[in-house]
Amino acid sequence: LRLVAVLKAILEGEKAAVLKRDHHLPLSFHRRQEELKFGLGLQRLQHRIREIQALRDGSAGEGLGQDGSCSAWLNVRDPQLKSEAKPPESELPTLILEAVKELELAKQQVLKRIQIWKRQQQLAGNGALFEENLAPLQKRCESLVEVYFQLHQQVMAASAELGAELLPRLLERFNEVLSSLVKR
Repeated sequence: LRLVAVLKAILEGEKAAVLKRDHHLPLSFHRRQEELKFGLGLQRLQHRIREIQALRDGSAGEGLGQDGSCSAWLNVRDPQLKSEAKPPESELPTLILEAVKELELAKQQVLKRIQIWKRQQQLAGNGALFEENLAPLQKRCESLVEVYFQLHQQVMAASAELGAELLPRLLERFNEVLSSLVKR
């Protein structure tokens, strides 16, 4: 019984050391946190797309967005813009650039998750546990590509307002996002 008590104390000490190294959180928590972060990024990106659409339609539709309020096309973070009667013309390129930047960040998150999955698959050859379910990864890729095409459609619709200098750079960034997703 004394030997069992000593072994139990040693194992509990090792367990505490492992938990301390992993910041007291199980792997499933980190994975769930990553999923929530990606979902929030996609929601933010979809909101940007709606802002771009509302800004493009706002001048023709008396400044009202889909929900009937002017704030749909206004940059909510800037309190000075809320009091203006119409949006500045330079706001559309700014919104599009921010949306493309967020698209690239979401792409990086997807590519990181793909790389982790590949590494786990490699380790499975050595006997490590491996979850072969590709459904969450596929869902991520599909939702990102869906948002990609929505944003691309908005950029093409606003191509006349973006100018000859900005449009080719945006299209190049779009092509890079899609090609890196397909290649990896």
